[in-house]
Order: sequence, then structure tokens, then C-alpha cells
Amino acid sequence: MRTTVELDADTAAAIAELRRTKRLGMSEAVNELIRRGLLLPDERRPFRQTTVALGLRLDVSNIGETLDVLEGPTTR
Repeated sequence: MRTTVELDADTAAAIAELRRTKRLGMSEAVNELIRRGLLLPDERRPFRQTTVALGLRLDVSNIGETLDVLEGPTTR
């Protein structure tokens, strides 16, 4: 597939270095670097919900009343 992209200076330098060291064409170098990036492990940590005891017991069957208790009646 043919496309046009604008490369940042650091990525253009990485492509130029790979082309020079491995004697690759532009497309080959770009594809190799993309593949390397796709093989990296996902380093995101799993989301953990934290809770804090507020000392309140709320009946949430009436959302309006619950919001009034939590935020005050003047916030709406």
C-alpha cells in the first residue's frame, strides 16, 4: 500500500539508522520498525478501583435525593 506520512525527527533518525546499518530500503525499514513496536508487551497496569468508607448509607432508588445528599441541593 502506498501512502504519505510525516515523520518526526526522532523516528526519521531511527529509520535512517536502520537503513544504514541493515542496508534496507525506506519501506523495509519502516515496516521493520512498525513490526518491532507491535511485538512489544503492553506495559499498562490493570485498573484497580479504590474505595473509601464515607460513613454514609445511601438509598439509590431515588437518584435525585442521593445527589442532594452527596452534592447538596443547590448544585442542580
